[in-house]
Amino acid sequence: MKTSLRLSGEQSQEFIMHNIIIHEVGMRDGLQMEKQVVPLEKKIEWIERLIESGVDIIQVGSFVRADKVPQMADTDKLFNHLLQQKPAKTILSVLVLNEKGLERALECGVEMICMGVSASETHSRKNTGMSVADATRRIIEMAKLAEASEKRVQVSVQSAFGCGYEGHVPQERVMRIVEQYLEAGLRNISLADTAGHATPEQVEKMFGAILEFGENIEAACHFHNTYGLALANCYAAMKVGVTSFESSVAGLGGCPFTKIAGGNTCTEDLVHMVQRMGLREEIDLHMLIATANDTSQFFGRELPGMLYRVGALEVV
Repeated sequence: MKTSLRLSGEQSQEFIMHNIIIHEVGMRDGLQMEKQVVPLEKKIEWIERLIESGVDIIQVGSFVRADKVPQMADTDKLFNHLLQQKPAKTILSVLVLNEKGLERALECGVEMICMGVSASETHSRKNTGMSVADATRRIIEMAKLAEASEKRVQVSVQSAFGCGYEGHVPQERVMRIVEQYLEAGLRNISLADTAGHATPEQVEKMFGAILEFGENIEAACHFHNTYGLALANCYAAMKVGVTSFESSVAGLGGCPFTKIAGGNTCTEDLVHMVQRMGLREEIDLHMLIATANDTSQFFGRELPGMLYRVGALEVV
Protein backbone atom coordinates (compact mmCIF):
# COMPACT_ATOMS: atom_id res chain seq x y z
CA MET A 1 0.00 0.00 0.00
CA LYS A 2 1.22 3.48 -0.86
CA THR A 3 -0.01 6.76 0.57
CA SER A 4 -0.13 9.91 -1.50
CA LEU A 5 0.51 13.12 0.41
CA ARG A 6 -0.11 16.54 -1.10
CA LEU A 7 1.78 19.44 0.41
CA SER A 8 0.50 23.00 0.53
CA GLY A 9 1.92 26.43 -0.19
CA GLU A 10 5.23 26.67 -1.97
CA GLN A 11 5.74 22.93 -1.55
CA SER A 12 2.54 22.00 -3.39
CA GLN A 13 4.15 19.04 -5.06
CA GLU A 14 2.83 15.52 -4.77
CA PHE A 15 5.04 12.70 -3.69
CA ILE A 16 4.43 9.08 -2.83
CA MET A 17 5.33 7.59 0.52
CA HIS A 18 5.33 3.84 0.88
CA ASN A 19 4.36 2.14 4.11
CA ILE A 20 6.26 3.89 6.87
CA ILE A 21 8.04 1.39 9.13
CA ILE A 22 9.02 2.41 12.66
CA HIS A 23 12.10 0.56 13.94
CA GLU A 24 12.47 1.31 17.65
CA VAL A 25 16.13 1.13 18.71
CA GLY A 26 15.91 2.63 22.20
CA MET A 27 16.63 -0.62 24.02
CA ARG A 28 19.93 -0.88 22.18
CA ASP A 29 21.21 2.42 20.83
CA GLY A 30 19.24 4.31 23.45
CA LEU A 31 20.64 2.45 26.44
CA GLN A 32 24.22 1.76 25.38
CA MET A 33 25.35 5.20 26.57
CA GLU A 34 23.62 4.99 29.95
CA LYS A 35 25.83 4.26 32.96
CA GLN A 36 22.87 3.21 35.11
CA VAL A 37 22.21 -0.38 34.10
CA VAL A 38 18.52 -1.10 33.52
CA PRO A 39 17.30 -4.32 35.22
CA LEU A 40 16.02 -7.12 33.00
CA GLU A 41 12.47 -6.78 34.38
CA LYS A 42 12.33 -3.07 33.54
CA LYS A 43 13.59 -3.68 30.00
CA ILE A 44 10.91 -6.33 29.53
CA GLU A 45 8.28 -3.88 30.78
CA TRP A 46 9.40 -1.19 28.36
CA ILE A 47 9.64 -3.57 25.40
CA GLU A 48 6.19 -5.02 26.09
CA ARG A 49 4.80 -1.47 26.12
CA LEU A 50 6.53 -0.75 22.81
CA ILE A 51 5.07 -3.94 21.35
CA GLU A 52 1.63 -2.90 22.58
CA SER A 53 2.03 0.54 20.99
CA GLY A 54 2.18 -1.08 17.57
CA VAL A 55 5.64 -0.07 16.34
CA ASP A 56 6.85 -2.48 13.67
CA ILE A 57 10.36 -3.51 14.71
CA ILE A 58 12.03 -3.36 18.12
CA GLN A 59 15.79 -3.67 18.48
CA VAL A 60 16.11 -5.60 21.71
CA GLY A 61 19.87 -5.20 22.19
CA SER A 62 23.23 -6.19 20.79
CA PHE A 63 25.39 -9.26 21.20
CA VAL A 64 28.60 -7.72 22.47
CA ARG A 65 31.01 -8.37 25.33
CA ALA A 66 29.37 -7.69 28.68
CA ASP A 67 32.55 -6.13 30.06
CA LYS A 68 32.57 -3.62 27.19
CA VAL A 69 28.86 -2.76 27.22
CA PRO A 70 27.29 -3.94 30.53
CA GLN A 71 23.90 -2.58 29.48
CA MET A 72 23.67 -5.31 26.82
CA ALA A 73 24.68 -8.23 29.04
CA ASP A 74 21.14 -9.63 29.22
CA THR A 75 20.30 -9.57 25.49
CA ASP A 76 20.15 -13.39 25.31
CA LYS A 77 17.72 -13.52 28.24
CA LEU A 78 15.54 -10.84 26.69
CA PHE A 79 15.16 -12.78 23.46
CA ASN A 80 14.50 -16.03 25.30
CA HIS A 81 11.63 -14.34 27.11
CA LEU A 82 10.18 -12.15 24.38
CA LEU A 83 10.18 -14.61 21.47
CA GLN A 84 7.86 -16.92 23.40
CA GLN A 85 4.97 -14.46 23.58
CA LYS A 86 5.29 -11.49 21.28
CA PRO A 87 2.67 -10.90 18.52
CA ALA A 88 3.53 -12.27 15.08
CA LYS A 89 3.31 -8.80 13.51
CA THR A 90 6.14 -7.47 15.69
CA ILE A 91 9.70 -8.11 14.53
CA LEU A 92 12.50 -8.26 17.09
CA SER A 93 15.92 -7.21 15.81
CA VAL A 94 19.45 -7.18 17.17
CA LEU A 95 22.77 -5.56 16.31
CA VAL A 96 25.83 -7.76 15.82
CA LEU A 97 29.40 -6.57 15.39
CA ASN A 98 31.30 -9.79 14.68
CA GLU A 99 31.02 -13.52 13.99
CA LYS A 100 30.59 -14.38 17.67
CA GLY A 101 27.69 -11.97 17.94
CA LEU A 102 26.12 -13.48 14.83
CA GLU A 103 26.50 -16.97 16.27
CA ARG A 104 24.70 -15.88 19.45
CA ALA A 105 21.93 -14.25 17.43
CA LEU A 106 21.34 -17.41 15.43
CA GLU A 107 21.30 -19.52 18.58
CA CYS A 108 18.64 -17.25 20.11
CA GLY A 109 16.41 -17.43 17.06
CA VAL A 110 16.52 -13.69 16.36
CA GLU A 111 14.28 -12.70 13.45
CA MET A 112 16.18 -9.70 12.10
CA ILE A 113 19.92 -9.14 12.29
CA CYS A 114 21.47 -5.70 11.77
CA MET A 115 25.14 -5.05 11.08
CA GLY A 116 27.14 -2.28 9.50
CA VAL A 117 30.33 -0.61 8.36
CA SER A 118 31.49 2.93 9.02
CA ALA A 119 32.40 5.14 6.07
CA SER A 120 34.89 6.92 8.34
CA GLU A 121 38.28 5.30 8.81
CA THR A 122 38.68 6.90 12.24
CA HIS A 123 35.25 5.88 13.46
CA SER A 124 35.67 2.39 12.01
CA ARG A 125 38.90 1.78 13.89
CA LYS A 126 37.49 3.19 17.16
CA ASN A 127 34.31 1.15 16.82
CA THR A 128 35.63 -2.15 15.43
CA GLY A 129 39.41 -1.94 15.38
CA MET A 130 39.34 -2.50 11.60
CA SER A 131 39.79 -0.45 8.45
CA VAL A 132 36.72 0.32 6.36
CA ALA A 133 37.81 -2.15 3.67
CA ASP A 134 38.40 -5.00 6.13
CA ALA A 135 35.17 -4.30 7.99
CA THR A 136 33.19 -4.25 4.73
CA ARG A 137 34.48 -7.67 3.64
CA ARG A 138 33.78 -9.12 7.06
CA ILE A 139 30.25 -7.71 7.34
CA ILE A 140 29.30 -8.94 3.86
CA GLU A 141 30.44 -12.45 4.73
CA MET A 142 28.43 -12.32 7.97
CA ALA A 143 25.35 -10.99 6.19
CA LYS A 144 25.46 -13.84 3.69
CA LEU A 145 25.68 -16.35 6.54
CA ALA A 146 22.66 -14.77 8.21
CA GLU A 147 20.66 -14.81 4.99
CA ALA A 148 21.61 -18.45 4.45
CA SER A 149 19.99 -19.10 7.83
CA GLU A 150 16.83 -17.46 6.48
CA LYS A 151 17.10 -14.37 8.67
CA ARG A 152 16.02 -10.91 7.71
CA VAL A 153 19.22 -8.90 7.33
CA GLN A 154 19.85 -5.17 7.31
CA VAL A 155 23.26 -3.76 6.49
CA SER A 156 24.16 -0.17 7.20
CA VAL A 157 26.72 2.48 6.39
CA GLN A 158 27.58 4.36 9.58
CA SER A 159 28.92 7.93 9.64
CA ALA A 160 27.35 8.20 6.19
CA PHE A 161 26.72 11.93 6.41
CA GLY A 162 29.82 13.02 8.32
CA CYS A 163 32.16 12.03 11.12
CA GLY A 164 32.76 13.69 14.47
CA TYR A 165 36.49 13.10 14.04
CA GLU A 166 37.03 13.51 10.30
CA GLY A 167 34.26 15.96 9.46
CA HIS A 168 33.02 15.62 5.88
CA VAL A 169 32.66 12.09 4.51
CA PRO A 170 32.59 12.04 0.68
CA GLN A 171 29.41 10.62 -0.82
CA GLU A 172 31.51 8.50 -3.19
CA ARG A 173 32.94 6.63 -0.21
CA VAL A 174 29.45 5.82 1.04
CA MET A 175 28.36 4.75 -2.44
CA ARG A 176 31.29 2.36 -2.77
CA ILE A 177 30.15 0.51 0.34
CA VAL A 178 26.54 0.50 -0.85
CA GLU A 179 27.60 -0.88 -4.23
CA GLN A 180 29.50 -3.70 -2.53
CA TYR A 181 26.38 -4.54 -0.52
CA LEU A 182 24.25 -4.62 -3.66
CA GLU A 183 26.79 -6.70 -5.57
CA ALA A 184 26.59 -9.24 -2.73
CA GLY A 185 22.80 -9.36 -3.11
CA LEU A 186 22.06 -7.39 0.07
CA ARG A 187 19.05 -5.14 -0.59
CA ASN A 188 17.98 -3.88 2.87
CA ILE A 189 20.33 -0.92 3.36
CA SER A 190 20.40 1.71 6.07
CA LEU A 191 22.35 4.96 6.16
CA ALA A 192 23.24 6.01 9.70
CA ASP A 193 23.99 9.60 10.63
CA THR A 194 26.17 8.55 13.55
CA ALA A 195 27.55 12.01 14.25
CA GLY A 196 24.31 13.89 13.53
CA HIS A 197 25.83 15.94 10.70
CA ALA A 198 23.17 15.29 8.04
CA THR A 199 21.10 18.03 6.41
CA PRO A 200 17.81 17.50 4.53
CA GLU A 201 19.37 18.41 1.19
CA GLN A 202 22.19 15.91 1.78
CA VAL A 203 19.69 13.23 2.81
CA GLU A 204 17.63 13.64 -0.34
CA LYS A 205 20.73 13.54 -2.52
CA MET A 206 22.26 10.49 -0.85
CA PHE A 207 19.15 8.34 -0.65
CA GLY A 208 18.06 9.46 -4.10
CA ALA A 209 21.34 8.11 -5.48
CA ILE A 210 20.93 4.80 -3.66
CA LEU A 211 17.34 4.25 -4.78
CA GLU A 212 18.38 4.78 -8.39
CA PHE A 213 20.28 1.48 -8.19
CA GLY A 214 17.03 -0.51 -8.36
CA GLU A 215 13.38 -0.71 -7.39
CA ASN A 216 13.76 -3.62 -4.95
CA ILE A 217 16.01 -1.77 -2.50
CA GLU A 218 14.62 -1.40 1.02
CA ALA A 219 16.00 1.90 2.26
CA ALA A 220 16.26 2.66 5.97
CA CYS A 221 17.56 5.67 7.86
CA HIS A 222 19.04 6.25 11.30
CA PHE A 223 19.45 9.88 12.33
CA HIS A 224 20.85 11.48 15.46
CA ASN A 225 19.59 14.80 16.72
CA THR A 226 22.99 16.20 17.69
CA TYR A 227 22.34 19.47 15.85
CA GLY A 228 18.53 19.42 15.94
CA LEU A 229 17.83 18.17 12.41
CA ALA A 230 16.66 14.59 13.00
CA LEU A 231 12.96 15.08 12.18
CA ALA A 232 13.74 17.35 9.23
CA ASN A 233 16.03 14.65 7.89
CA CYS A 234 13.35 11.98 8.37
CA TYR A 235 10.93 14.08 6.34
CA ALA A 236 13.50 14.55 3.60
CA ALA A 237 14.10 10.79 3.53
CA MET A 238 10.35 10.12 3.20
CA LYS A 239 10.17 12.42 0.20
CA VAL A 240 12.60 10.33 -1.83
CA GLY A 241 11.19 6.91 -0.91
CA VAL A 242 12.87 5.75 2.30
CA THR A 243 10.52 3.33 4.05
CA SER A 244 12.11 2.42 7.40
CA PHE A 245 12.92 4.89 10.18
CA GLU A 246 15.02 3.99 13.21
CA SER A 247 14.20 5.95 16.33
CA SER A 248 14.48 5.78 20.10
CA VAL A 249 11.85 6.31 22.78
CA ALA A 250 12.32 9.67 24.56
CA GLY A 251 15.20 10.41 22.16
CA LEU A 252 17.62 8.31 24.18
CA GLY A 253 20.94 7.32 22.70
CA GLY A 254 24.18 8.16 21.04
CA CYS A 255 27.21 6.32 19.74
CA PRO A 256 29.94 5.97 22.41
CA PHE A 257 32.58 5.93 19.67
CA THR A 258 31.87 9.31 18.13
CA LYS A 259 33.23 12.67 19.27
CA ILE A 260 29.89 14.21 20.32
CA ALA A 261 27.16 11.70 21.19
CA GLY A 262 23.74 13.12 20.34
CA GLY A 263 20.44 11.36 20.98
CA ASN A 264 18.49 9.46 18.36
CA THR A 265 15.45 10.60 16.45
CA CYS A 266 12.75 10.50 19.14
CA THR A 267 10.13 7.80 18.45
CA GLU A 268 7.08 9.56 19.85
CA ASP A 269 8.06 12.84 18.18
CA LEU A 270 8.47 11.01 14.85
CA VAL A 271 5.15 9.16 15.21
CA HIS A 272 3.40 12.42 16.12
CA MET A 273 4.75 14.05 12.96
CA VAL A 274 3.77 11.09 10.81
CA GLN A 275 0.27 10.92 12.28
CA ARG A 276 -0.29 14.63 11.66
CA MET A 277 0.49 13.80 8.03
CA GLY A 278 -2.31 11.23 8.07
CA LEU A 279 -0.06 8.17 8.31
CA ARG A 280 0.33 5.31 10.82
CA GLU A 281 -2.64 6.50 12.88
CA GLU A 282 -3.01 3.00 14.36
CA ILE A 283 0.16 3.37 16.43
CA ASP A 284 -0.72 4.16 20.05
CA LEU A 285 1.03 7.50 20.53
CA HIS A 286 -0.16 7.82 24.11
CA MET A 287 1.48 4.49 24.98
CA LEU A 288 4.76 5.77 23.54
CA ILE A 289 4.49 8.99 25.53
CA ALA A 290 3.80 7.04 28.74
CA THR A 291 6.84 4.85 28.06
CA ALA A 292 9.00 7.93 27.48
CA ASN A 293 7.77 9.43 30.75
CA ASP A 294 8.59 6.24 32.62
CA THR A 295 12.05 6.17 31.04
CA SER A 296 12.69 9.75 32.14
CA GLN A 297 11.56 8.94 35.69
CA PHE A 298 13.76 5.86 35.82
CA PHE A 299 16.90 7.81 34.90
CA GLY A 300 15.86 10.77 37.02
CA ARG A 301 16.43 13.44 34.42
CA GLU A 302 14.85 15.19 31.47
CA LEU A 303 15.50 13.31 28.22
CA PRO A 304 15.89 14.81 24.71
CA GLY A 305 12.39 14.01 23.40
CA MET A 306 9.89 16.87 23.17
CA LEU A 307 6.45 15.31 23.02
CA TYR A 308 6.48 13.50 26.35
CA ARG A 309 7.09 16.89 28.00
CA VAL A 310 4.58 19.05 26.12
CA GLY A 311 1.90 16.53 25.07
CA ALA A 312 0.47 15.63 21.68
CA LEU A 313 -1.68 17.77 19.41
CA GLU A 314 -4.90 16.07 18.41
CA VAL A 315 -4.97 15.12 14.72
CA VAL A 316 -7.79 16.90 12.88
